[in-house]
Amino acid sequence: MTMLLLLLLLAPVVVTAERCHPDDKAAILKIKDSFSNGRELLPMWTADRDCCNTFDCDETTNRVIDFSLTNSNLAGPIPEAIGDLTYLKTLRLHKMPFLIGQIPRSLTRLKHVTFFDISWTNVSGHVPSFLSELKSVMILDLSFNNLSGPIPPSLATLPNMIGLDLSRNQLTGSIPESFGHLASPALQGLGLSHNMLSGEIPTSIGNMQIYRIDVSRNNLSGDASMLFGSSKNTSEIDISRNNFAFDLSRVTFMVDTLVTLDISHNKIYGEIPSQILEAYMLQSLNVSYNRLCGTIPSPWKLKYRSEGFDNSSFLHNKCLCGPPLAQC
Repeated sequence: MTMLLLLLLLAPVVVTAERCHPDDKAAILKIKDSFSNGRELLPMWTADRDCCNTFDCDETTNRVIDFSLTNSNLAGPIPEAIGDLTYLKTLRLHKMPFLIGQIPRSLTRLKHVTFFDISWTNVSGHVPSFLSELKSVMILDLSFNNLSGPIPPSLATLPNMIGLDLSRNQLTGSIPESFGHLASPALQGLGLSHNMLSGEIPTSIGNMQIYRIDVSRNNLSGDASMLFGSSKNTSEIDISRNNFAFDLSRVTFMVDTLVTLDISHNKIYGEIPSQILEAYMLQSLNVSYNRLCGTIPSPWKLKYRSEGFDNSSFLHNKCLCGPPLAQC
């Protein structure tokens, strides 16, 4: 026992080798220096610190795979050097109010990125068409920024995209026709709300199976009935606060999947189809501020509500009547 203890005491101290790849360390130090207050707010990002202690690294390659900055007061443009972290799978710049400038083309070097999130910042300029070069992207979130101009049709070519959120910007123009011919067969969420989009929704979008659609608070017009259909599996539709005009009487609903429906503040006419009563998953309904007529269907067959919907769901229509509104 004494001999074993002596051997342990005399054994050389093994120092764990730094995991951080030199190229990634160089990139991270460049990123720090790119921010005007980077040295002040990122004192731990130093040349003698293993960056794999700060960011997630791949255990095999020791390359940084997750670069996330959230709730930060770092100031300046998006650092070009982020594009040098070429093994990234996740890029998240979220709730950074002093992040400004345009999205740099250097980010197209992130060929492995699947989660691309630049949201709740003051980034401006156009949504770059070159983002379509990021073929591995599954989630593209550019919401809550100051982006302007049209939506690039090329975004529809991303083959693995399951979620696209461009809401809460200043986007103009129409929804591209290409969005009805997406390269990805499994788009689960499309968020375009709170912009200045105009024109009609391309009819080709009616051929897509999209689980969540939010185009509310734009200047869109025309027919949006292609978003509905008994054969679809959509769970959430919000087309409120636009200028849509179509006959709701001709619409069929996704009775097995529909959870949220908001078509308020449009020019939609006709009657509410009684088939909506079969939508047993429905939890939120708003058809107010339209031009609907006829008797409100009842009784509801809802699974997660003990009763139907109150009068706020139906107010300010042309001639809707029946509970919870006045009798016909």
